[in-house]
Amino acid sequence: MTTKNFRFKSLAFQSQSGRCYYCNLPMWQDHPEQFALRFGITLPQSKQFQCTAEHLLARQDGGPTSRSNIVAACLFCNQKRHQRKIAPNPVKHKERVKKRISMQRWHPCLSPDLIAESRKAGK
Repeated sequence: MTTKNFRFKSLAFQSQSGRCYYCNLPMWQDHPEQFALRFGITLPQSKQFQCTAEHLLARQDGGPTSRSNIVAACLFCNQKRHQRKIAPNPVKHKERVKKRISMQRWHPCLSPDLIAESRKAGK
């Protein structure tokens, strides 16, 4: 990751209170072991909650690497958006994620602690 991406990802992580732009679940930047212990999930499961830099307008579509175009998203949400044949725009993806989370059909490894944390955050 470039230095700019890392800096903008860190700023987005802080401004989003360590929560994913799409699913609003907590993420980690460092110490996945502590994250896994805190939320009662395995270390491999915690990988899905790693913070990534998400370009709202993809670089391939002319999106800049700028603070206004980068948000923090968990690895799972970021990958799911870009695994689609045509990546949906961020607003549509966020709506889809919110709907799927309300049915508990998004993250495959939601623990009771993560669900409780999500509800505390207003989900």
